[in-house]
Amino acid sequence: MMSEKNKREQDLLLMKDELMIQKEFEALMGEYLSSNHRRKVERITKAFNFAKQAHAGVKRRDGDPYIMHPIAVARIVCGEMGLGSTSICAALLHDVVEDTEYEVKDIANMFNDKIAQLVDGLTKISGDIFADKDSKQAENFRKLLLTMSSDIRVILIKMADRLHNMRTLGAMRTDKQFKIAGETMFIYAPLAHRLGLFAIKSELEDLSFKYEHPEDFRTINEKLKNTEESRQRLFDNFARPVHQRLQELDLTYEMKARVKSAYSIWNKMNTKSVPFEDIYDIFAIRIIFRPTGDVDEKNLCWDIYAAITDIYRTRPDRLRDWVSRPKANGYQALHLTVMGPDGQWIEIQIRSKRMDEIDEKGFAAHWKYKENNVEEDTELDKWLQTITEILENPNPNTLDFLDTIKMNLFSSEIFVFTPKGELKTLPKGATALDFAYDLHTNIGDTCIGAKINHHLAPLSHKLESGDQVEILTSKSQHPNIEWLNYVTTAKARTKIESVLRRERKEMANAGKKKVMDAFGKTSLEPTQSYLDKLTTFFGFSRREDFYYAVEKGDVAIPENIRKLLKEKNGNVILKYVKKAFGVGKKKPLIITSPALSPEKPQFDRTRPYELREEAFRRNYVVASCCKPIPGDDVFGFINDDNSVIVHKRSCPLGIRLKSNFGERILSTTWSNHTSSSFEATLHVTGIDGVGVLTDIARTISSFNVNIIRLIVETKDGVFEGKINMMVHDVEDIQKMCIALSKIKNIQSVSRIAD
Repeated sequence: MMSEKNKREQDLLLMKDELMIQKEFEALMGEYLSSNHRRKVERITKAFNFAKQAHAGVKRRDGDPYIMHPIAVARIVCGEMGLGSTSICAALLHDVVEDTEYEVKDIANMFNDKIAQLVDGLTKISGDIFADKDSKQAENFRKLLLTMSSDIRVILIKMADRLHNMRTLGAMRTDKQFKIAGETMFIYAPLAHRLGLFAIKSELEDLSFKYEHPEDFRTINEKLKNTEESRQRLFDNFARPVHQRLQELDLTYEMKARVKSAYSIWNKMNTKSVPFEDIYDIFAIRIIFRPTGDVDEKNLCWDIYAAITDIYRTRPDRLRDWVSRPKANGYQALHLTVMGPDGQWIEIQIRSKRMDEIDEKGFAAHWKYKENNVEEDTELDKWLQTITEILENPNPNTLDFLDTIKMNLFSSEIFVFTPKGELKTLPKGATALDFAYDLHTNIGDTCIGAKINHHLAPLSHKLESGDQVEILTSKSQHPNIEWLNYVTTAKARTKIESVLRRERKEMANAGKKKVMDAFGKTSLEPTQSYLDKLTTFFGFSRREDFYYAVEKGDVAIPENIRKLLKEKNGNVILKYVKKAFGVGKKKPLIITSPALSPEKPQFDRTRPYELREEAFRRNYVVASCCKPIPGDDVFGFINDDNSVIVHKRSCPLGIRLKSNFGERILSTTWSNHTSSSFEATLHVTGIDGVGVLTDIARTISSFNVNIIRLIVETKDGVFEGKINMMVHDVEDIQKMCIALSKIKNIQSVSRIAD
């Protein structure tokens, strides 16, 4: 029996939870009522009560009642995306079908078919996009994209769900944090970018960064806070004369400073190998105006541009006109960079209120304005159409399929013209063959070359903005496997792979017929056992590959296959088994009896896996792709042989592993490494002078490290060098960087990936 005291405490806790739930729901309704959407309060309240009852008694990992999560998702959908009552209801109900006994038909009966369809779409892609098995990963990702192309609100609500999960990620285990953060960086942030959700994309990146590189995250934010006062002075000095000039234009506008996100700063520091202090575009100034009457938005952008350039000197190479030609995610603005009154370059973004809302709220605002006939179809519509085309013939290999989709998510754009002057948008790096497939699949399949600006060019020719492209075709032409090396767009790659798979299947069927004919000349039945034995004998692991090789002529079927199939010499068969599984190429073939197999080591996921060295041996393997050293932010990946491969958390391959094989991820911690040495590379720049190289070599040797390679190049009085060495840990590198930076004439020292 529960004591009176315990009962009072439980009642008090329930009352506290109830007050918290009610307060959060009232905040949601306040945001909804302050929007421009039609007032459908009763329907939202009904969805809230239904979800609250369905999730009653269930708690989240952080201890809050579960209903707090759907309410938070609904608040993001309403307040940060600007969606209406249908999406808000679907957000409140998005976990009901998956986590309770209610079904989609119950949602349809209680609400309407549209809400039920959204909940159904969200249920199908619930949980992790990337599950444990490759086939399931690809299938879930296809579902995500299919629902996105049929009703974009599904992916917007899913994005809100992911954003709230990232905001509450602190309650998860460390290895789970790495897995979820990696998945977020790999798929959700690029999707948010493509859908124009700039604010959400930035927050997803920052939150992933916070959990993967906590020290760097804290350091950059501290530096941003310390430099806030100087940025404000810079803004005030810049804005004073601009305000005066814009008021003369009789404009309704606001001017504000936008600070670059911590992740963007860190990414630029690593990409450019420069310190925080050398990032000059940490903040930009945004001018947002409201056009009055019939005044054209584009003209107003250029009027403001003219007013600013009358005051400050502009930098022509930094002018970006995304007003006349929006980005593929719908982004519109006019960017310019000017020399401010304090002698610093300042980036300015000029946009209308409509453009600003599309930038902040992405697709939701895009559709709102589209319904009001403010703009016609944009690149977003075309991208959705491309997604639909890719899904018609998806690559069965999971990682290849994901890369094909992701290929165009973050790409920069170029603009090229058809012979008739029609403008086409393609990703940067696109080739003539990509352009052919962008025009039409049949044109791509029969492309033999192109005329770029009236000059003949091959299929592999990379296009540049402003090119005029005419595609040359021939009926006798058809895709071949080399074409995959010539394309960069998801659409072109998918179409080529589809043709190649179809041709391979047709050839395999023809080869299969030849094998069956060979069986027909004997009294043997073509049983599965015989077919598998024949496939293995000729060095193949899959029958389809064997049939394909027969049709190609790579394999000759003997006249009498009876003798071959009745072969009892195990060594002959073993020879071909070894060939089939690649012995001597990548790894040895190990055949063990399950009963005799050694027991696999167990990993305690409740605590970090300690990376140790014992008697010059390590209990881990350093990944060759990113070469981490003790002190780096790393994670462990459990390989097929149960060894732990250590990757940097920022490693591109590591991000793929975290997002695709979450169950194999380990959080790790470094032990002291006093015996082992690790490879590291420093990048040094400075003013050339007598004795500089000697000073560098003397400084490095004072740290008792082994220099593997030292390459220095000088040009016009400036030198740049790479120093490859063996060190014990990150502390060695940091001390060396400080010592080298004190040498006269040295401008910068940084660690880089070799």
